[in-house]
Amino acid sequence: MVPRRFGFGFVLAFWIALAGATAFGDDAGDAAPIPLPATVDDEPWDVIEDRILQGMRAIDAIAPFEDKAPLWDYIDEDLQEHVEKEVADLHLMDDVRRKRLAIVLVDVTHVDEPRVASLNGDVMMYAASLPKIAVLLAAFEKIAQGKMKLDRQTEWQLQKMIKASSNEAATEMMHRVGKEYIARVLLSPRYRLYDPAHNGGLWVGKDYAKAGVWRRDPLHNLSHGATAMQVARFYYLLETENLVTPEHSRKMKRILGNSLLFHKFVGAMKRINPHAALFRKSGSWRTFHSDSALVEDGGRKYIVVCLSNDEAGGQWLGQIITALDGLIEYPHS
Repeated sequence: MVPRRFGFGFVLAFWIALAGATAFGDDAGDAAPIPLPATVDDEPWDVIEDRILQGMRAIDAIAPFEDKAPLWDYIDEDLQEHVEKEVADLHLMDDVRRKRLAIVLVDVTHVDEPRVASLNGDVMMYAASLPKIAVLLAAFEKIAQGKMKLDRQTEWQLQKMIKASSNEAATEMMHRVGKEYIARVLLSPRYRLYDPAHNGGLWVGKDYAKAGVWRRDPLHNLSHGATAMQVARFYYLLETENLVTPEHSRKMKRILGNSLLFHKFVGAMKRINPHAALFRKSGSWRTFHSDSALVEDGGRKYIVVCLSNDEAGGQWLGQIITALDGLIEYPHS
């Protein structure tokens, strides 16, 4: 069944291009080779040889998918200036200039009119466990297609992967969903959560274990990577209920709530604003520290994403969200 948000033109293009293949597919051999649009030929993706992705690109050329999270178009000069000042007051602008720190703040109090500030938003960095949100999304795509059941065991595994950041649960889920399938979801025209036009984005190309390398991202050779802006887009799509279906978006949001890891963003917010609700995923490995969250508090809503590469990065993240929280005003009554 084709979702109602797509019109007749999409439906026609869908059947012409894929002749009945499912949205992301499980076996690239199921779909016949489809010529790529000329604009795709120059894109540096090894996975572009995937026939399912070729089919989706052909669809996009006929009936383009609407970008449901064009956050680059909503840069707010006033918010940008205030974010830069707060980061400068923390003496972190030199790290921004050296591309050791990336920050995106999105005020979604009025969700149809987001206000965005970005420092190195399109700089891709190693993000450790943060890209497990991509596994969550791909799992729910399979659930929506009826290829995986959201039974008690599956939900427990997803919660363990997100709330406790279990590497074992993440690896098991990646094997159930399939790494190639996860890449198709991220690269798909519907989401474009990994997009060469914006220097990459979310990528999961390796088990969360010593072994299990499938494919590093084609632009930066990262096994688990992200850009701050693409992570912010994930949360914006989540908040606007444009991840899979509205029902599945709400279920994913619940899984992202009530983190069991009380550090970085969560630790700082517990001190300055203990009543705020955070829907969150973080990551750490060696000098790489990242955090991301949709924050809800008394009518205010904002998305904040930070990626860092420094031994003190974990401390930076707490300082940053403490400073940026004050920039988001409560809605007028």
